[in-house]
Amino acid sequence: MASNDSAQAPVIVWFRDDLRLADHPALDAANASGRPVICLFVLDEGTERRRPGAASRWWLDKSLATLDGDLRRLGGQLIVRRGDPRHIVPDLVAQVGASALHFNRRYDQDGIAIDEAIASELRRFGVVVSSHAAWLLFEPSTIRTKTGGAFRVFTPFWKAHRPHLAPKSQLYRRPETISFSGLALASEPLASLGLHPRAPDWSGGIASTWKPGEAGAKARLLAFLDNRLSRYAEERDFPALGASSSLSPHLRFGEIAVARVVHEVMKAEEAGSVSAEAAEKFLAEIGWREFAWHLLSGFPDLATRNFQSGFEHFPWEPDADAFKAWTTGRTGYPIVDAGMRELWQTGFMHNRVRMITASFLIKHLLIDWRQGEQWFWDTLVDADLASNPFGWQWVAGTGADAAPYFRIFNPTAQGEKFDPEGVYVCRFVPEVANLSGKLLHRPWEAPPLLRPSPGIYPPPIVDHEVARKRALAAFAKRG
Repeated sequence: MASNDSAQAPVIVWFRDDLRLADHPALDAANASGRPVICLFVLDEGTERRRPGAASRWWLDKSLATLDGDLRRLGGQLIVRRGDPRHIVPDLVAQVGASALHFNRRYDQDGIAIDEAIASELRRFGVVVSSHAAWLLFEPSTIRTKTGGAFRVFTPFWKAHRPHLAPKSQLYRRPETISFSGLALASEPLASLGLHPRAPDWSGGIASTWKPGEAGAKARLLAFLDNRLSRYAEERDFPALGASSSLSPHLRFGEIAVARVVHEVMKAEEAGSVSAEAAEKFLAEIGWREFAWHLLSGFPDLATRNFQSGFEHFPWEPDADAFKAWTTGRTGYPIVDAGMRELWQTGFMHNRVRMITASFLIKHLLIDWRQGEQWFWDTLVDADLASNPFGWQWVAGTGADAAPYFRIFNPTAQGEKFDPEGVYVCRFVPEVANLSGKLLHRPWEAPPLLRPSPGIYPPPIVDHEVARKRALAAFAKRG
């Protein structure tokens, strides 16, 4: 391999989970070099630990198409390849005589290992390899405990990091022009990657709910700032009120930079358009995402091993029928079933309902949290390497900063508290829409003439009090 030393030697920008043009330091550095730019994406389905789930693959298909369209409007294109990036990236560098490779850093163990292997090989041949910080607000290990260790509890983690958070004086604005390489390079057609579901195409509900891509991310952020952020603190736990940002899938695919989101929220607070309470509540959720990634960087098996080793011999009770009832929204508890049906139809679930449904699987059914985590991984459009397993371990009580094992959500009480009018439940569980008041959340107590027949909507698959006592006994004996 030999790099081209002339002024015309191109530079390659390797896109990964950063499918945007604005606030993209790797792209900005490549563009600022004055050399011709080649934009590359590699679909890696062999070397990474976790292949994206079906819903994530649908999103990726649309996001890549959007990014390619944005690049074409500037006179370039996205070169798409499929295979092992440890071969594909160096081969492309050699083919075009690239002088440099730019990418934004990753923080999962597999991603780091791949990047280091590629960087090591390219540098041996004189190619400049530049990595940039873009995925997190604070890189792991930049802020440590007083004893020099990593934080294991969120509150002190955020207390240490929050003072360093401030609006950015300068972000990487979307480039108005890019000097692209004119080389004719082979690129895999997106349709050939098999990312969009076929036979059957189950994505209709997801497609009608979301607009993947940088423009869609920007629109979501603006809508949140204009209409939702001001009521976020008071309404965030009520799924029918639509107070959440819905930015998580856009952040997952890097269609918007987390630094941009924080910048705009803090600007809104400074301008007085939102209260400090609302801004702080939302920023803490961003902090929760940061915390998850900091944990994953030091504990790469977060999706497969209990963070707390005392749970390694926990007596989970596999139950295929109960698991199927949970996944299909047929548990007999309307708030649980509404969440699982929302997930299936839209690829998303409200955060409060995620906690309720996860708690039900783990505590009421005593099914291993890893089964639930895998289901969410496959069906969520925002399934994230760190946040998904971190959230499940938090609910299970097996993780860092975990909820105590004796915290067992009563799904009926949760529904009555956070969906008091049943608006959310009726949207996804129309079988109970003829009921009113508390009966919406406890249809088994309705008069026989109003009660849905078991063939229409099932009675609870497990009694709450019985399940609660069984879970307390099992968790008390853990380890």
